Amino acid sequence: MKTHSEKQTIKFGKEFSKKLQGGEVLALIGNLGSGKTVFTKGLAKGLGIKKHITSPTFVLMKNYKINQNGINNFVHVDAYRLDNSKELKDIGIKDWFNKKDTVVVVEWADKVKDILPKNTKFIHFKQGSDNKEIRKIKIK
Repeated sequence: MKTHSEKQTIKFGKEFSKKLQGGEVLALIGNLGSGKTVFTKGLAKGLGIKKHITSPTFVLMKNYKINQNGINNFVHVDAYRLDNSKELKDIGIKDWFNKKDTVVVVEWADKVKDILPKNTKFIHFKQGSDNKEIRKIKIK
């Protein structure tokens, strides 16, 4: 998937959110500025979250209470500042994994790959090679 603007990346996130049923862990991987947070904003909008979404870089994890098709929690994690996955375990991330009423999104997931559940969906972001091709998004 290629998006050519922030608006298109948000739209893709909103569309992707319609596939979520709860229990998912989405691992976002990509360089700084590659679209991870923008995609997460789209997911949040698609799940009915009205709050302004920013990366929880300094608090590490934010939980948004929602009520969307059986999904009650949207947990947004930013592992950018972490040295290892133990720090994320210490703040209770494993309590949110695989909960049927929760969607967990982890930015910079490559830093904490060792603690992610086996059924994690990996989404890779890459900046395009020119201004016309803003982002490449690959879901595995």
